[in-house]
Amino acid sequence: MKPLRIRQWMVIGMLIVLILPQLFYEIPGLFDKYVLENAKFSRQQEAMNGLIREVGEADVIRWRDPDWQAEIEKKTAASDSGIVLLDASGREIYRSVPPRSESTAQRELSVMDQGQLRGKALFYAPKQRSELATAFALFAGVFAILFIGFQMARVVVKPLEAMGLAARRIASGDLEFQLPESTVKEVADVRGAFQVMGTSLRESLIRQSELEAERRFFISSIAHDLRTPLFALRGFLKRLESGANPEKAARYTAICSKKAEQLERLVSDLFSYGQMSSLEQLLRLKPLDIGELFEDITADYLPLAWEKEIKLTYEAPAENIVIQGDAHLLRRAIGNLIDNALHYSPANSNLMIRLRREDSRAHFTVEDTGPGIPEQQLPHIFDAFYRGDDSRNLEYGGSGLGLTIARRIVRAHNGDLVAGNRSQGGSVFTGWIG
Repeated sequence: MKPLRIRQWMVIGMLIVLILPQLFYEIPGLFDKYVLENAKFSRQQEAMNGLIREVGEADVIRWRDPDWQAEIEKKTAASDSGIVLLDASGREIYRSVPPRSESTAQRELSVMDQGQLRGKALFYAPKQRSELATAFALFAGVFAILFIGFQMARVVVKPLEAMGLAARRIASGDLEFQLPESTVKEVADVRGAFQVMGTSLRESLIRQSELEAERRFFISSIAHDLRTPLFALRGFLKRLESGANPEKAARYTAICSKKAEQLERLVSDLFSYGQMSSLEQLLRLKPLDIGELFEDITADYLPLAWEKEIKLTYEAPAENIVIQGDAHLLRRAIGNLIDNALHYSPANSNLMIRLRREDSRAHFTVEDTGPGIPEQQLPHIFDAFYRGDDSRNLEYGGSGLGLTIARRIVRAHNGDLVAGNRSQGGSVFTGWIG
């Protein structure tokens, strides 16, 4: 049922209170009149018809006769009816009307003589009283009031009381509440707003809890990832301070340089990850030839691939693919995928990058022939700070954020990024950009 406004419900309630008792009064009254008291009513009508004949047959002069009036009074009393006799000028000659008779005449008789009005007789019938009709009307009135009160309590009072209770529960931190429905539009609107508010607050608290857990994990991961290279860096610097032969000094200096690079990489990844929460503000979308971008990124990583003895190949599309994208962020995302593949690929393996157009989107894959990703790790490969090696070996300097950053950047470009394994061995990352 479509909710009605409270004014409409008030009009319906007033109509029920006004019409229902009258309806219940009239129906039993007619039943009482024409069924239960039909014989009595017929006798009254016959007596009145006889009275009308007698008055009509009598001369108007006789209307003033006390004896005749006494006879008429007996007959009106016997039929429980009334009569009023008037002369030609409208002055009353005789009146005999029981107190229960109708206020207006039921019959009227005019006596004429040669076209002139001689007198007029008014006949009154007793009121038809029905105790059953009165009882029904009273019952209907009480029922209408109770029904309206019950409905008001159900669709207005009860929801408002529930909203008040819900407000107190919200103030105490309890967001689990259910509000009864209402067919009053204003109350239904407030109920809907309360439900939306409660849902939003619950989602906000859940999100806040998740963010707090992520923040604690973020801080602990930073502390863990930064402590190891810092500890090693401090140790080798102390050895250099204490003095060492040129050969050892050169080796210690190389190790310190490597650890500094690790720290730089960690700080860079953490800074990029921190910016991901406001990625929409960072996006600078411009028309971009995605093929040229992939070619430049591949060229940047060729020296590292040669150093690790990995064959890096880029398979360009047959046609130019122009999209709306942020070249800087996409370079970061694709670079993270290639960097990750180079890290986990052994020497003398292959790394293939493919780009193609599919409908209006650019599809790309980054495939390697390394050991692949264990099946139990695939669902978590894009989680922040997750690394496949359980030992969290920082020799490579990874923060566990590269793949997380890559996926968020791709999704910000109306695309997505998924990970899987090749049937011939090795991992494959598949993405598309809208």
